[in-house]
Amino acid sequence: MKTRYWLVPLTVVAIGAWIAWSARAKPIAVTLAAVERGMVEKTVANTRAGTVTACRRAKLSPSAGGQIAQLPVSEGDKVKHGQLLLELWNKDLEAQLELTQQEAASAEATARARCIESEQAHREADRQSKLLARKLVSEEQVDQAVSSARSADAACEAARATAAVSRARVGVTAATLEKTRLIAPFDGVVAEINGELNEYVTPSPIGIATPPAIDLIDSSCFYLSAPIDEVDVAAVALGQSARVTLDAFGKRRFDGSVRRIADYVLDVEKQARTVDVEVEFVNKDDIRQLLAGYSADVEIILDVRKDTLRIPTEALVDNQFVYRLNASDRTVEKRTVKIGVSNWDHTEILDGLADGDEVVTSVGREGLDDGVTVKRETDNGK
Repeated sequence: MKTRYWLVPLTVVAIGAWIAWSARAKPIAVTLAAVERGMVEKTVANTRAGTVTACRRAKLSPSAGGQIAQLPVSEGDKVKHGQLLLELWNKDLEAQLELTQQEAASAEATARARCIESEQAHREADRQSKLLARKLVSEEQVDQAVSSARSADAACEAARATAAVSRARVGVTAATLEKTRLIAPFDGVVAEINGELNEYVTPSPIGIATPPAIDLIDSSCFYLSAPIDEVDVAAVALGQSARVTLDAFGKRRFDGSVRRIADYVLDVEKQARTVDVEVEFVNKDDIRQLLAGYSADVEIILDVRKDTLRIPTEALVDNQFVYRLNASDRTVEKRTVKIGVSNWDHTEILDGLADGDEVVTSVGREGLDDGVTVKRETDNGK
């Protein structure tokens, strides 16, 4: 009877051991990837979506208030530098300008006449002086001629000063008239118009922003402004290559180059402080397809390793281990590796693996450990 009681626990232990052995012996389905040679890039990316911005953008409004008399452009129109965009009613100023121009012309003519008279008075004084030397005139006549010349000089200078004032008045009136016109400061595209013919516009009060009458964008030059985490920005430098992706273009990538790194940190989010980095588009043909305001993401390339050993980054465990397949018995070995440059897709292997080795990429599978038997997972997951 005692022997029978001993057999029961032994049987339980044996069954448990068999179950454990069976579970261990059953291969785990995993995905595998070969160690290969290729390129690995170290990159940093934006923390939030960036924005495509025009290199030049002018939000224009007249500096004087008034009624819109001319609006020769429409939204979407391409305009040239110096072209009229908007003009307020200014007939009174045009008339005043014409009046001041006429006054200035009259003052100029008067000044010329007074100065001619001055020259004539000087010639007469010289002639009287010569006659005095021959005792043909009296000294009193000479003194009178000299006094007349000096008076003529003063009249000439006064007339010139009056003419200068008249010219200045023309300039003031012209400047006032110019305030009623909006002129394109550069070649561009009219992005927005706030106002219609015969409507009244007023300048923005100090400290209060109002929509511009004309929003003009230079469509020949765009750049991307994107926030980079303050931890990563120290490695970013001017001139580094970058890749830009835009939601509007799907997976298409645009080549870029870092053109500016902000000199200050933004704390829009207290827990994620960032630095704005600007990336210009390298290919001029790409620029023609862009619109200001597009959302975009950027990868800035910090380092590039060509023709180096690499593995999928998802095969890396704790940045130092991989599960390497032993082809002879289909078991895996947890192996320590030394890594180099890394990104989301690939990681450079400096030591611990050889070209052609296979490593497990599905490292989160239950039961995966050093020495277990595995099988390659097929496309249908069996």
